[in-house]
Amino acid sequence: MDDRERLRELGAQGFYCSQILLLMGLDLQGKSNPDLVRAGRGLAGGLGFTGDTCGTLTSATCLLGLYAGKGVPSDIDDPRLDFMIMELVKWFKEKYGEQYGGIRCEQIVGKGGRMQATRCPQIVLETYQRVKELLVENGFDLSGEEL
Repeated sequence: MDDRERLRELGAQGFYCSQILLLMGLDLQGKSNPDLVRAGRGLAGGLGFTGDTCGTLTSATCLLGLYAGKGVPSDIDDPRLDFMIMELVKWFKEKYGEQYGGIRCEQIVGKGGRMQATRCPQIVLETYQRVKELLVENGFDLSGEEL
């Protein structure tokens, strides 16, 4: 199943943009993590449907952290994590912020979410692709295995 089909399937199951991006990232690693997916719900609609920062962007930074962040006391944050996040945010601002007047959900989808169905799926797919590119460019194995 390609990414677009997977996005449609997850959307039909009632998941939101932030959760879809995390689920697709977990798919890459062959993992399931319902707690992470539930936590991702808080990012949907721009931080709990407040219309604030786009949930796709915030969940994409979480996905980068899934690969490079500290998870247990003996871990250390990978020094590439903040760089990848900075690159992602810069890309997102240039691609969507300039086009829609900002990176807030409300700016992207309009008042009442009137453009959500037409804009969000493409934004999720393109952001997911950019996350994968950043990971590969920085030497991460998308399967989550140590190199």
